Amino acid sequence: MALDTAVRAAFERVLDPRDVLSDPVKCRAYECDGLTGYRVRPDLVLLPRDAAQVAAAVRVCHEHGVPFVARGAGTGLSGGALPVADGVVISVARLKSVLEVDPVNRRAVVQPGVTNLEITAAAAPHGLYYAPDPSSQQVCTIGGNVAENSGGAHCLKYGFTTNHVLSCEVVLADGSVVTLGTDTGEQAGPDLRGVFLGSEGTLGITTAVTVRLLRAPESVRTLLADFPSIAAAGDVVSDIVAAGIVPAAVEMMDTLAIEAAEEAVHAGYTVGVPAALVVELDGPVEECDAQFELVKAICEEHGCTRLHIAGSPEERAKIWKGRKAAFAAVGRISPDYFVQDGVVPRTRLAEVLDRIAGMGEEAGLRVANVFHAGDGNLHPLVLYSAAAGETERAEELSGAIAELCVEMGGSLSGEHGIGTDKACSMPKMFGEEDLATMHRVRAAFDPDGICNPGKVLPTPRLCGERPGKYKPHPLEESGAIERL
Repeated sequence: MALDTAVRAAFERVLDPRDVLSDPVKCRAYECDGLTGYRVRPDLVLLPRDAAQVAAAVRVCHEHGVPFVARGAGTGLSGGALPVADGVVISVARLKSVLEVDPVNRRAVVQPGVTNLEITAAAAPHGLYYAPDPSSQQVCTIGGNVAENSGGAHCLKYGFTTNHVLSCEVVLADGSVVTLGTDTGEQAGPDLRGVFLGSEGTLGITTAVTVRLLRAPESVRTLLADFPSIAAAGDVVSDIVAAGIVPAAVEMMDTLAIEAAEEAVHAGYTVGVPAALVVELDGPVEECDAQFELVKAICEEHGCTRLHIAGSPEERAKIWKGRKAAFAAVGRISPDYFVQDGVVPRTRLAEVLDRIAGMGEEAGLRVANVFHAGDGNLHPLVLYSAAAGETERAEELSGAIAELCVEMGGSLSGEHGIGTDKACSMPKMFGEEDLATMHRVRAAFDPDGICNPGKVLPTPRLCGERPGKYKPHPLEESGAIERL
């Protein structure tokens, strides 16, 4: 049911009426995130200009029982920002100021609409940078990074968003404002900051974030290596780690991903090669140089067919441009695709990729692979054509790949989140008691279930039903199904 005029009027009292969008054409721009296979047009889109307006808008939602979904840049890949048809989208895109950079204590305070890369740009004059670097770092925003606990190419050595966020200012589901964590990262009692990070917008809306900054490394060495097989490249990754080396990054791409990326940005990758590795080391000059020689030797031991070493910052940037362009570039070789991000043990990479290839052949669909090889975080891209009627097959294959990762001793998601896409697969990874505990935590923050409903957690009754106290499913209300 569409929101009534009284509710809209309430939003227009706390926001500029021009910042309350109801035109169907304008609202359509917010109907999905980066997972474009799922679309819902919201009734209203709210564009608050500061944290106080975010809180005021949420209070209206609380008073009227209106479900809301927070949205940043909309680059998420799991349907986490998918709107609710009878609800509102609260965009934080206008909250985009770097509020403070504190080089002495190596931290910065930023609003949620600041892009990931803008934090490093603000810190760079002080010789500092922000370590987490999702491939979409030029456009993805810190609020979304906090929601998804985003990682990136360098998370093998430096960790995920949770390792670099000291505190968050959060608007809870009733419109109250709290700070989770402290400026030092140390606190007494339960780690509510840790609970909130990665909760995918289901516990509240971030309005400010205090992040940890790191000193820029003294030396950085990067290479691009080609291999005759995925298995050979996988063995290199295992041997590098076994040698006691912790690279800043180890990324792998297969034939299809290389083809797409090279066609898009011409980064100097070898088209047609079965597998390519990007390996980067950083740290003190002498240590970095010594380890780099060992990495080169390991690559050669495993049949490396081409070894390209970046001889300048420009060459290094070119190599990373190829890797980070891969997701978007796949659009050049397929009209549609689903992206997964399951995690498997490093030692089972070749086995899992072989299984995925077989599953793709059986489904009659191509699968491109680009992933964080160092920590086993796969990013299989299931290529399909909606116009050719392949959507259902692609969606089934995508879900099966996520569940295969769990079967292999891994997890459903490494960084993209569960969102709408993988909520029904959660029981494959967690037992009933685990899921019940998650429901209790969620209900403690949001008793009425209005904060990003229908995401992350399935229910014992109907997969995808809203969390919190029981609300009849539309099919139940229509008489099409019964509650057991």
